[in-house]
Amino acid sequence: MSTKKTVIVYQRALKPDLREKLERDCHVLDFSQTQNLTEDGEFKKALSQAHGLIGSSVNLTPELLDQAPNLEVVSSISVGVDNYDIDYLSKRGIVLCHTPDVLTETTADTAFLLILASARRAVELAEMVKRGEWTGGIAEPQFGVDVQGKKLGIVGMGRIGAAIARRGKFGFNMSVSYHNRSRHEDFERELDADWKELDDLLRDSDFVCVTVPLSDATRQMFGQREFELMGKDTIFVNIARGGVVDEPAMIEALQKGTIRAAGLDVFTTEPLPNESPLAHMDNVVALPHIGSATHETRYAMAELAVDNALAVLEGDKPKAPYNWDALDR
Repeated sequence: MSTKKTVIVYQRALKPDLREKLERDCHVLDFSQTQNLTEDGEFKKALSQAHGLIGSSVNLTPELLDQAPNLEVVSSISVGVDNYDIDYLSKRGIVLCHTPDVLTETTADTAFLLILASARRAVELAEMVKRGEWTGGIAEPQFGVDVQGKKLGIVGMGRIGAAIARRGKFGFNMSVSYHNRSRHEDFERELDADWKELDDLLRDSDFVCVTVPLSDATRQMFGQREFELMGKDTIFVNIARGGVVDEPAMIEALQKGTIRAAGLDVFTTEPLPNESPLAHMDNVVALPHIGSATHETRYAMAELAVDNALAVLEGDKPKAPYNWDALDR
């Protein structure tokens, strides 16, 4: 770039080499350590200078972004884009970029961690050992259930859903079914998978794993009715977004034994409040949204976000744009 444009980095700090890469072409303002970002006066003031934003996990409302008249790109260090008003960005010609692909395998690992830990009651029994309560052989009240050979139902067969299905099919000899808005015949052939209507999948699966994006169509798609369809032997795993679940209905289903257990990496409110029953239930494995949280994957996500932002600011096509219509402008 002949004249350096201004990029704001927020929520997540960049590694030194990525910061240096960005600074070679851009003036960088770092708000990665700022708490309550959307209420911070200095951040709002800095928006007036910003040509690009790089960060994640902050709800960038139209009212907030109205204060950034020069904005060309929002480069999110995430695959999900539910924190952004896509229509607003597109109307303004602001390119939204995200980071798919680089987190697929790591997030699928997290999903299968939750499947195994929930089935074998790993967290509950590990805590029993830590409390000094392991005083004899493990008896039937502490038994878990097998994973191998069971029925795995995946709701949302995208890249991550397919990666989870491969682990189940080829690693644990599970039969795979899936529900998706559109059928993926290539996945069906590869995984010997069956497309099913959602109700049928819920009735038939031993493990229901959710990977759908959060949208108006998926918000609270799992409620009392859906948990009753699953039944008392089903384990529910959510690595998508907390908002796809009616959380009080899920809590009731877990408390009453309507379903066997849940493995959760996402929640309606994050961090999960300590007063939530989900933080204290033996039949819940609750993780602090660690889906992509490995050193390697988080670095790859940040690197892609920096590359996406630089490409747009240089007038080039980014590697992972989300709103194509903004590019057309």
